[in-house]
Amino acid sequence: MQRATLRYPPGSLVVLTGLPGAGKTTLLRRLYGLHGAESAPVAAGAVVVIDSGQSRLRWDGRITWAPRPVRRAVVFATHLSRIRRALIRGQSVLAHNRGCATYVLKGFAWLARRQRASFHLLLLDAPAEAAIAGQHARGRVVAPRTFARHRRRWESLLARVADGDPAPAATARVVTRAEADLLEHIVFDSVAGSVTGSAVDSRAHGT
Repeated sequence: MQRATLRYPPGSLVVLTGLPGAGKTTLLRRLYGLHGAESAPVAAGAVVVIDSGQSRLRWDGRITWAPRPVRRAVVFATHLSRIRRALIRGQSVLAHNRGCATYVLKGFAWLARRQRASFHLLLLDAPAEAAIAGQHARGRVVAPRTFARHRRRWESLLARVADGDPAPAATARVVTRAEADLLEHIVFDSVAGSVTGSAVDSRAHGT
């Protein structure tokens, strides 16, 4: 099977999301040579890669006195701030985000709209069992109750996209883990969500 390339307009915000353990960080590491110890965004040519784990590492061991919900809020605020600064500079942004709650996605859409950037979703779809196995493999297992909440939100998002509704994004493309393995590049120089090479996936909406 041929490799493929996803293309987006310059200056776009593309958020890569999926279930915890689905393989999002693994995909970014393969495409951009990340090693997992980065605590700041990584510039890779014309795109800035912003993994939520980078913000987590930025604060690792620094605010241990704070309650866990406060630490999570600080990490997420740092993640959003980094995306905002990159968009203000007019840079193309590929951002990893674990959560896919509607209010979170609307927040990303608002950030993009404020800077007149287009907002797109790249959805990495993996079976729940595979995602749980991925969590164990990386040594960070999400609590069952939390994972169930992620799964409900994820399945709701997939259903909306399957019905042709990518909102609040301009486009949404779903790729399976096998299809993600065929993805060779994500570049920002062309039509939103277009694919060159083999057809990674046909479930793209809003293009």
